[in-house]
Amino acid sequence: QVQLVESGGGLVQAGGSLRLSCAYSGRTFSRYAMGWFRQAPGKEREFVAAISMSAGVTSYTNSVKGRFTISRDNAKNKVYLQMNNLKPEDTAVYYCAANLGRFSSRISEYDYWGQGTQVTVSS
Repeated sequence: QVQLVESGGGLVQAGGSLRLSCAYSGRTFSRYAMGWFRQAPGKEREFVAAISMSAGVTSYTNSVKGRFTISRDNAKNKVYLQMNNLKPEDTAVYYCAANLGRFSSRISEYDYWGQGTQVTVSS
């Protein structure tokens, strides 16, 4: 059984930084592509970033390009989202997700989800 636990959320002022972590437990981590998604109040869940199994390929939604960086450590079974120059519109619950063998930005293609961590950016 795969479990994902996010951490690192919090309250930060605009322009600040946060680093989210996602701890994975279960079968071979390196077989899973990983993604970060977010959901703001009253809005649908949306794709933020994804990273391939070997970390050789990454993808970002346009609004975070140049500000966010996704990375993974297969030895530690963790994936990270470094968020810099945060803006109030980044406020949301951030979710980590795992996708067996398919690098994707589509929510429907992710098999496992964490509980989420709240990120609040004040102006």
